[in-house]
Amino acid sequence: MEDRRMKEYACISSIVACFLLSVVYVASLYVWNSPHNRDHPSTIKKRFLSVFIMMFVSPLFLYSFSREGILKKASIWELLGLRWQGLFPAAVIPLLLTMLLFLGPICMQGFSGLWKLYAEPRYWLANAQNLIWLRNHVVAPLSEEFTFRACMLPLLLQCFRPMTAVFVCPLFFGVAHFHHMVERMKTGLDLRHALMISCFQFAYTTLFGAYSAFLFARTGHFIAPFAAHAFCNHMGFPDFAELMTYKDHNRIVLMSLFVLGLVLWCVLLTPVTNPHWYSNNLFWKS
Repeated sequence: MEDRRMKEYACISSIVACFLLSVVYVASLYVWNSPHNRDHPSTIKKRFLSVFIMMFVSPLFLYSFSREGILKKASIWELLGLRWQGLFPAAVIPLLLTMLLFLGPICMQGFSGLWKLYAEPRYWLANAQNLIWLRNHVVAPLSEEFTFRACMLPLLLQCFRPMTAVFVCPLFFGVAHFHHMVERMKTGLDLRHALMISCFQFAYTTLFGAYSAFLFARTGHFIAPFAAHAFCNHMGFPDFAELMTYKDHNRIVLMSLFVLGLVLWCVLLTPVTNPHWYSNNLFWKS
């Protein structure tokens, strides 16, 4: 009975810790008294500093609320998914799997000529100097995956089965994005429309969060969800309206590729994330 109570207490503590961590993360973005919007250079730089500090604060939650037995089995670095074993496949295979899911949009970019732009070094050099691009493709995926996956998921795995933890973890991630509603209302958007957009954002960020958490739990590597997140931010939500602008033949081909990518992703999701491929015996036993 006492052992059961201790487990229940540890479970409640883990959930509370995850909630507090998500609150602290969002609060860190608003500690600065700035009259500018989120895309202003000064706002972006200040928030870069905030999430940089959070990269040091977040692991303290994991360390403080992890059971003693877990910390004896694995180091804090292993719990965070920062290890050498299985690093290369974790960096490549989940990214390719995510690209397969976006097969239709990727081919649509080929039709529009974006592939030629990607081949230009100047394109990447210009983006590397663009604060918004750096935020969306590097800083946001890095800090969000570190906080909401690497630091939260190991805590949730203490009291939930892997698949349950995978679906609980993104709820904190999805709710954390509701702070954008305040920013939208400051730009003049009314409450109803701001709420509708935020609810839609909550839905797809939660779905992505579940996928990202799945990658982390299956591979045991931080780099897997980070690479997938950065790529998804680059692609954005599929533009189905643009798809309808293509001529009949091209549209049918692209629609088929959309479906093919989704089907192949579903079929390959479990096999290519086999924990054995990534030397992962910590979060998900193969």
